[in-house]
Formats: sequence, structure tokens, C-alpha cells
Amino acid sequence: MAPIPSFSILLLLFSLAFPSSSSATTRKLSAVEQQPLLKYHNGPLLKGNVTVNLVWYGKFSSTQRSIIVGFLNSLSSPKTTSPHSVSSWWQTTGKYRGGSSGVVVGKQILDKKYSLGKALKTSQLTALALKAGYGHGKAVNVILTSTDVAVDGFCMSRCGTHGSIRVKKSRFPYAWVGNSVSQCPGYCAWPFHQPMYGPQTPPLVAPNGDVGVDGMVINMATVLAGTVINPFNNGYFQGPAEAPLEAVSACTGIFGKGAFPGYPGEVLVDKTTGASYNAVGVNGRKYLLPAMWDPQTSTCKTLS
Repeated sequence: MAPIPSFSILLLLFSLAFPSSSSATTRKLSAVEQQPLLKYHNGPLLKGNVTVNLVWYGKFSSTQRSIIVGFLNSLSSPKTTSPHSVSSWWQTTGKYRGGSSGVVVGKQILDKKYSLGKALKTSQLTALALKAGYGHGKAVNVILTSTDVAVDGFCMSRCGTHGSIRVKKSRFPYAWVGNSVSQCPGYCAWPFHQPMYGPQTPPLVAPNGDVGVDGMVINMATVLAGTVINPFNNGYFQGPAEAPLEAVSACTGIFGKGAFPGYPGEVLVDKTTGASYNAVGVNGRKYLLPAMWDPQTSTCKTLS
């Protein structure tokens, strides 16, 4: 199956500010503005305990890895249950058919030597995903590419993606997210960088002091929520199947109350560092997480 694109925040914001004459684009953007009901297409969802295996492709510091692993560990942590916790944000996925999805970090594969080079095609992403294995319960293999790795469509139409791999008679979900800091931070790491297009509002201070990786967390949140509610392209989504709006992408650009194109909304600010965040994870680590479509209230739900 072809991967499901996760379009960048900035592309949509720019398009909202400067609409295209394309009828397809207009329909999609209009749907976002009107906050559409995500339609269920009768396919399976990933519910229950879900293992997330990670393939680190390229060079990541131990600190960078800990930021992302900390986010994943926070999704189902019983120790962080406040209204501003990462787990509270993730609980919205449990409002979709089938109940909650618990996340557990599984294998971590380090590919520091760029085994497939520094310019990857989508077919190579699936090959990398298979390095973490398959066929062992409910699992999602996630490829994370470092800042010096180019991927087809990266910085042009997507900052991450998810899809599924067919092996024999079964399909297995996978996802990919790239570090954009040296390639397109204004495109894939907004609102932590001046936007590439659209309204030029001041960037927010990244909560973990790493524009690229804090941006990856936003895109990881987007594709992981999409994977859970639409793992095989027949779950919950709105619009065309080849470019669907999903749980988070249906609420693009919204991080807090009062958000509008170019402005992420009201979020919390750390008094010491000046960093912006709206969620707290395990060990007190802070994150900025995007709004998610709540199927029970038919609204884009934020934590602040």
C-alpha cells in the first residue's frame, strides 16, 4: 500500500492565507476550516497494547533520542494524568471505535552508517522499517531520519508519513518522520522556526531546546495518531484516501485556544527558559503537541 502523506503545517497555513484556485485544494482546506467529521471506513484500528519499534537512521545524539523516547513513554504513562499531560492528549485516540491504545517502546535499531545512503526513496523506507521485524502482535515500526538525510517528498509535500507493508498475506503498519532543522525548519518545525510561507509571526522557543527534534515530536504525534485510527487506509479519515485528513491533520496548525493561520494559539510558557509547551511527560519533560479531532465533541481538542 502506498504511504499516507502527512502534510506539513506550514503548507496548509500558507494555503489558507493565500488560497489556490484548485478545486481539490479548496475542498480540502475548506474541510479543515469547518472541522469535518472523520468518517469511519469499516477497517481495523490499532487498539489495545501497541508496540512502537524505532529505527534511528543517521546520527542522533543520546539527548535527541531521549526526547523522542520520553514522548512515546509518556503516551500511556499512569504517572502523568493531569489535564496538561501527554497521556491526557493521547487519551483522545481512545474515543474512536474500539477503545484505548496503549503505547510501549519496543526495539531500537541504530543505523549510524547510513546503510542505504543519504537520499532515500519511499521503497527504501519500507525496507528500513522491516529491520525492526514484523508479525509479532500489534506493532508500528517507525523510521526516524537525521537532519542530513533527504527523503522523497520531504520538505516539499510532507514532514512524515505512515502506511503499511504487505508481507505474504499480512499487512504491517509503519511510519517515518524526518529531522528538518537543516533542510526546512520553517516548513516542518513550525512554530519553533520562522515560517517559510504565510504570516510571519515570531517563532516559539522549543521546549527541549532542539528545534529539529521538538518539531519531530509534533510530526511523530501526527503520524502516530493517524496510524492508530487509520492503519491500513480504511479506518477513520476525511477526504481522498491518497491524501486523507486524520485525527491530527484535520486540526492542522492548532496548538491552543484562539489559533488561526500563522498563530498556534495560547500555550504555556516556562518562566525560566521562555520555552512554549502544552504537555508534560514523564520526568517532567515538556512538549508542544498539536490539537486532535475529538469524535465525541466534533471539535479539535487542545490541552491549553
